Amino acid sequence: MSSLPAAVSAAGASPSPSPSGSTPPAVPTLQDAQESATNAASWVEQNWSTWLAMGLQILLIVAVAVALRAVVRRAISKLIARMGRSAQVDGGALGGLLVNAERRRQRSAAIGSVLRSVASFLILGTAALMVLGTFKINLAPLLASAGVAGVAIGFGARNLVTDFLSGVFMILEDQYGVGDVIDAGVASGEVIEVGLRVTKLRGAEGEIWYVRNGEVKRIGNLSQGWATAGVDVTVKASEDLDKVKSTLDEVAEKMSKEEPWNELLWGQIEVLGLDSVLIDSMVVRVSARTMPGKSVTVERELRWRIKRAFDAASIRIVGGATAAEDLEDTPDPAAAMAAPSVYSNADSPQSAAASPIAAQRPSPPAK
Repeated sequence: MSSLPAAVSAAGASPSPSPSGSTPPAVPTLQDAQESATNAASWVEQNWSTWLAMGLQILLIVAVAVALRAVVRRAISKLIARMGRSAQVDGGALGGLLVNAERRRQRSAAIGSVLRSVASFLILGTAALMVLGTFKINLAPLLASAGVAGVAIGFGARNLVTDFLSGVFMILEDQYGVGDVIDAGVASGEVIEVGLRVTKLRGAEGEIWYVRNGEVKRIGNLSQGWATAGVDVTVKASEDLDKVKSTLDEVAEKMSKEEPWNELLWGQIEVLGLDSVLIDSMVVRVSARTMPGKSVTVERELRWRIKRAFDAASIRIVGGATAAEDLEDTPDPAAAMAAPSVYSNADSPQSAAASPIAAQRPSPPAK
């Protein structure tokens, strides 16, 4: 009987279970905290050299990339500036094509911008990949994702990419520049601005055309190389050919020596000879090689001088309207003869209709 109270007291001393059925969390002791700190210090001590090496490697990669980018960009700027200076040529009659300063500036700026952007992209992109490789990151999935994203962006913005690439090659190949007169198919006029995506033209009536570089399939540059000024002089077939040729030679020689025409002419003005011979007229061809874009100006001045010289030499220039006047001045023998009138024939219907109707007398009454 004495063991029963002892058992009851022992049962009451045991802790009662939690209503939720779970045991309470253990409270960390000082020994556990000391052990965790020891483990962390040991891990840092073991990996400190690795992290230090990675940090120094990343710092070195970034420093080299920034320095290399600065050096390359500066070298490109100096190269472009040297190209712009070397492009300056003499604008004389035999000095070659006069390159416009604004054209050189814009072309050099565009080429320099493209080269600097490409160099920066390559250098910084390579540095970024090297930094990711330092962290032991697998670059294959990233490169694959970037490739897919690039294809998607390129397909969605293919017109923009086409315009940009076309502009880059147009500028690098120097197909046209500021001040050139071009025929781009979709529009024509003088180039006032060249961009990587859009070329700006000024039309003949002053309108501004914005032409996307990707839309240009062909380009006719009227300002490169040289131009030809040609004048056709039509005179009567009865004129003395030697007199006509000597007069034209005098005009050509005098104009070739005078300013500013000696700067616009890239050679002597040549009398090529008879271009065609008709029944009552003949055409003499005069031609000259000029600076690009100045052929119309030279042609106008040449016509002016030829007309004055021919008037002084009593050589008459004929043409469509003048030939008609000459035909009117020639008397026509048949013009004095009057054409027979239809009224001269008494039996014609017109004569009968024009004759008055005779009054009819009343008949006498029958007896």
